[in-house]
Amino acid sequence: MTGRRLSSLLASVTAAAAGASLLTGCGVLPGATGGSREPVTVMTWAPDQTRATNMPGMPAMAQAFARWVNAEGGIDGHELRVLTCNEQNTPAGAAACARRADRENAVAVVGSYSQNGRAFMAPLEAAGIPYIGGYGVTEDEFTSPLSYPVNGGLASLVAGHGMQLAEDCRRVSLVRPDTLAGDRLPKLLDAGLKKASKRGAVDIPAVEDATEYTAQATRAREKAGGDDGCVAAVLGERTQTFFDSFRRLPETGSGGRADDGGSGGDGDESGNVRISSVLGSVGQPVIDRTGGARSPFEGAYVTGWYPEADDKSWEPMRKVIREHAFADNRVDPTDTGVQTTWIAYTVLKEVIESLDTDTITASRISEALDQGTRVDTGGLTPPLRWMYEDLLGAPDFPRIVNHEVTFQVVRKGRLVAQKPGFVDVGPTVTNRG
Repeated sequence: MTGRRLSSLLASVTAAAAGASLLTGCGVLPGATGGSREPVTVMTWAPDQTRATNMPGMPAMAQAFARWVNAEGGIDGHELRVLTCNEQNTPAGAAACARRADRENAVAVVGSYSQNGRAFMAPLEAAGIPYIGGYGVTEDEFTSPLSYPVNGGLASLVAGHGMQLAEDCRRVSLVRPDTLAGDRLPKLLDAGLKKASKRGAVDIPAVEDATEYTAQATRAREKAGGDDGCVAAVLGERTQTFFDSFRRLPETGSGGRADDGGSGGDGDESGNVRISSVLGSVGQPVIDRTGGARSPFEGAYVTGWYPEADDKSWEPMRKVIREHAFADNRVDPTDTGVQTTWIAYTVLKEVIESLDTDTITASRISEALDQGTRVDTGGLTPPLRWMYEDLLGAPDFPRIVNHEVTFQVVRKGRLVAQKPGFVDVGPTVTNRG
C-alpha cells in the first residue's frame, strides 16, 4: 500500500471515530471536550403519572444539568451520565430503581424523591451507593450513614411552619396524610407552635390520594374557628384538592389572609380562616395553575427550605434551564423538586472536582463527603458539610445538616418572603414534644 493511500485510510478512520464519539454516552453534546477520564454514571428517580405526589421535574432537571456540564467538557473531565427511573410511589418501584442503580454501576443516586425510604435505602446500603440530596420526605434519608441530605426535610418544614403560624394563629387545624410519615407531622407542628406558647394543632388525618376532602375540610374549619384561626394542609400534590374542597364549603371565604391584609377570592368573608402549607404541597406552579392573584392561595402562609423563586441566587439554575432544558415544560425553576435537584447536583459536581482523579467510585464519593468536603450552594442553603460535628443529631433525624427554613407568603399571585433570610429550626426539631 502506498503512503498516500495509507494516509487517506488513516484520515477516514480518524474522522469516523470522531463522528462516532459524538453519538456515544448519555447526555454528550456536540462540542463537549471530554477527556481521558472515565465517565461518571448516576441515577435520579421520582414518581411520575401516579395517583399521589408526582415529581417529573426532578429527573428532567438532572438531564438538563448533565447536558450543561457535558457541553462544558464534563465534571473535571468526566462525562456525566444520568440514568432516570420512575419510582411509581410504591415500595416495589423504589426498590427496583435502587437495584437498577447498582446493576448499572451508578456511583450515586442524586436529587431524587421517594416516600419509600426503607425499600430503597437497604439495596443502596448493600451496594455502598450514596444518596445525595433526596427530597427529604422519609426518616431513612436522615438516619442512613449513606444519605447526604441538602435540606431539613419535611421535619424542618413542618416544625418551622408551626413557628410561622404561631405569630398570627389562635387555633390551628392540621390536615396531613394518614401514613407512617404523616403520623410524625403533628408533633413537629406542635413543637413550633409551643415555642410561642400556643396550644397544639388539631390533628386531622386524610387519605393521601383521595379525590375530594369535604369531611376533613369541614372539620378543619370548625376546629380552627373564625378569625385568627388557621387551616394547614400538608398533603403533597393533593393539597390543591383539599383546598378545592375547603373553598366550596358553605359560607367560607375562598382565600388565605396574610399580614398584609390580603384576602383571595370572592367568597363570603364570614369564614375568614387563614390557610397555609409548606413548599412541596403548595408552590408557585400550583398558585399559577389555580389563578395567580385570584388563586385560593392568595394570602396563604407557606414555609420553604430555600429562598423565594425570584431570588437572584437562582439565576445560575435558571440560565442552565433556559439553555439546556429547551422546551421541556417539566423543568419549572419555581418547583421545589427541581430546585432540590439543582442543589443536589451542585454537591455532586463539587465533590467530583475535589477528588481530582481519573476514576470516580461510590466509595470515593461517600468518603469525601464523610471527611468534610464543604459545598457552597451560592446562598441557596447554608454551606453544606456532613462531618459528625455538622449533624443536628435530632431524634429520628440525626443526619440533618441544614436546619434552616424560610417564611413566605402569597402576595399578588407570587410567593415572596414574609421575612428576610433564614430561620433556624434546629432546636425546635431536636426538642419537639
